[in-house]
Order: sequence, then C-alpha cells, then structure tokens
Amino acid sequence: MTKEILETAIIDLPQTFDLDDLFQRLIFIEQVEEGLKDIEEGNTIPLDEVKKIIDGWQR
Repeated sequence: MTKEILETAIIDLPQTFDLDDLFQRLIFIEQVEEGLKDIEEGNTIPLDEVKKIIDGWQR
C-alpha cells in the first residue's frame, strides 16, 4: 500500500469516523491489491474448477 492510497482512503471517509471503519477500509484495499497481484501473476483458479468445488458444497 502506498501513502497516496492511504491518503485517498482517509479523504474519502466522513468528517467523523470510527477507527474500525478506517481499518476495515484499509484491509479491504489491501485484499483487493493482493487479488489484483495474484491475477497478474497467474495465481488463479479456472472457472470450471470453481464450479466443481461449489457443486460439491451443494451436496
């Protein structure tokens, strides 16, 4: 995460907020960044495999 992303996350918050709100927002941003990095690196599961996994849950 960069300072710029942190600044944007803080600027987008309302004038008063709970620290939990800020932490949740930062965790969300970090998880999205990790997901995008995984996509770039090819660390994904093909849709067909995901469908098979989900079908197994429904039984």
